Amino acid sequence: MIMDYRIIFYKNSSNLKKPVLEYINSLDEKNRAKILKYIYHLKFNDGYLVEPYSRHIKDKIRELRVSFSNNHHRIFYFTYFGRRIVLLNAFLKKTNKTPVKEIDKALDNYQDFINNLNLYEQ
Repeated sequence: MIMDYRIIFYKNSSNLKKPVLEYINSLDEKNRAKILKYIYHLKFNDGYLVEPYSRHIKDKIRELRVSFSNNHHRIFYFTYFGRRIVLLNAFLKKTNKTPVKEIDKALDNYQDFINNLNLYEQ
């Protein structure tokens, strides 16, 4: 039996907050629906979408690119053993270049995920 990919929302090990889920929940219904549609699409394409929907950022980190109206949402993620897609952080992109602080945040969240795998065992 082939298992489908699972979506995992990264959980901060110190405060247990899920930044991507909080970001999505802060949006209006239409933007939230568009992002969830892209996440669903990512899941059923085994964690890999081609440009313009996704692109490689750094190391194992990729960027899910969701544009709706004049909003350009970005969600950093990576795929992990056991057919998991881990959503690390999200933000509203307002400049042409991806902010370095957002990339650094994704890398920090990635490291926190790896160092605290016990939070995700099921």
